[in-house]
Amino acid sequence: MTTTTIRLPAAQPPGTVLGTAPDTGESADAYRATGGYGTATGSGELLAHLAASGLRGRGGAGFPAAVKLRSVRDNGDRGGPDDLGGRPVVVANGEEGEPGSAKDRWLLRARPHLVLDGLARAAAITGAVRGFVYLSDPAAGASVRRALAEHPPPLPVEVVETDHTYVAGEETAVVRRIDGGPALPAAKPPRPFEQGVGGAPTLVANVETLARIALTAARPDLRLDIARGTLVTLSGGPAGPVLTEVPYGIPLRALASRHGVPDAAGALMGGLFGGLVDARALDLPLEPGALTAAGTALGCGAIRFLAPGACPVTCAADAAAHLAAESARQCGVCVSGTSAIGDTLSALAAGTAGPDTADRLDRWSRGLRGRGACGLLDAAAGLAGSLLRAFPGHVRSHLAAPCPVCAAAAPAEGRRLTVSVPEVADPPTAASPAPLPARPPVPLPSPLPVPLPALKGTP
Repeated sequence: MTTTTIRLPAAQPPGTVLGTAPDTGESADAYRATGGYGTATGSGELLAHLAASGLRGRGGAGFPAAVKLRSVRDNGDRGGPDDLGGRPVVVANGEEGEPGSAKDRWLLRARPHLVLDGLARAAAITGAVRGFVYLSDPAAGASVRRALAEHPPPLPVEVVETDHTYVAGEETAVVRRIDGGPALPAAKPPRPFEQGVGGAPTLVANVETLARIALTAARPDLRLDIARGTLVTLSGGPAGPVLTEVPYGIPLRALASRHGVPDAAGALMGGLFGGLVDARALDLPLEPGALTAAGTALGCGAIRFLAPGACPVTCAADAAAHLAAESARQCGVCVSGTSAIGDTLSALAAGTAGPDTADRLDRWSRGLRGRGACGLLDAAAGLAGSLLRAFPGHVRSHLAAPCPVCAAAAPAEGRRLTVSVPEVADPPTAASPAPLPARPPVPLPSPLPVPLPALKGTP
């Protein structure tokens, strides 16, 4: 796997998540020296700043952070049925399931104090009395435990580890795992903000979101810049994957040029959730609303550009195979649906697809959305639909004759889409405190030996 590098902006403004030394872990002393863990901004004032800035979550859904914080706070004030509400809980979600993203694991390895500061401030806003840092990366876990020992937070915080899977970071899966169960999505409602860990209202916040909350507390004068900056993981270029920080509004084509693919044929957007877009879409700005209106998504900020000569069918087949392999196997329609889409796209790449392939992909892309317990089936359905919309000529040509590019690309089940975490050295003056105990991962259950519903007749 090619090493992911970090690219600092040419003119780096203050209040950035990347900081000034992203290849070295930040100690508590270094973090405090930049204004971290300060007390000048109170929780009520901070919530007002977050609302005014329009900060959106960075986990993929892009939900307004202030609204989510208020919802958890208000549900904690009201309690829950039969007193299940209790005092709120806050969770820093660092489980990064998208194969093309590296930002969250890097952030926990390099700037754990920034995340923990944001977690403590979220706790103050919501009235939470317990906190958790949820992750699967051992290096990130060691970094967070070291940070907790260096600067104990104002509330109890536990590190909870899980197995790394695509669905393990879904918010209901996070709650189930912290409660001692498997990291698998649960039926909704209730949502975690209503009833989460131990039955209490729970804030499940992406670690980059928490980092930006902490930055806003330290520099409220920069709240708009902080809210409109975002980490992105770029791949598909000749130089290998890159983690960088950019402002909302930058054209996708400018990002492609910086990444060494000025004539990109398109991109795979938002990890696997935003689907494929063609070269015309690269004129869109990197802004959640604009991308959603165009039928794609920023998601976790992972973008894989399609270099000239790359085949979008190969990319789609890789992504669909990865999703099929990562199904939680709880919903029959998800298992059969993702498998069918993956097998069909693999056949299209191999030149063995039947003449009704486009019709079936179109039917599944419209009929399978919203039928699973989490977003995995939606991602697979959206991927199929995006290939048909963005690259109809490629689909037709693959049905007419085998594609030499696809033939040269051996099946990879998503491995070509996976990026590594940038290397991070330990803090130069880090102590070596006794490690805090970790909760061992809960293995995923084996697939149930039950017949799955056939896709025949799916609308």
